[in-house]
Amino acid sequence: MAFSKDDSSSSSDIRDQEQEHEDRKATIVIEHLIQASDVSHTMQHWHIYQEWNERFFMECYRAYKEGRAGSDPSENWYKGEIGFFDFYVIPLARKLESCGVFGVSSDEYLNYAKANREEWVREGEAMVQHYIAKYNREQNARGQ
Repeated sequence: MAFSKDDSSSSSDIRDQEQEHEDRKATIVIEHLIQASDVSHTMQHWHIYQEWNERFFMECYRAYKEGRAGSDPSENWYKGEIGFFDFYVIPLARKLESCGVFGVSSDEYLNYAKANREEWVREGEAMVQHYIAKYNREQNARGQ
């Protein structure tokens, strides 16, 4: 069976398209990994989430108190975290799960994200008040 030049070219085009498709998938997976690395604390055990959430709150609250931020983060922190879970973290965890790059751990990340959201709904308002009180204690201890 003889192949014409067009058959060879067509086969090459198909391989190129398949490679492009694989490259696109790899790029999407890498983008998801980069996004997840920034918010990985939200997809881990509650105490990890809590520790990093407090650190970020304190950074933002300190910036506000020192005049480097225009709004008080404590006013929206509780509701903001719920929205963050609903519209960013949980959808991202689902994307990671669908990529399959983490195997069974993907289920774990999604489950932790959902559990942390539920825990935040129950405890978040009190935690924000605790963060503010802790900040004030630290400032008082420094004599500020």
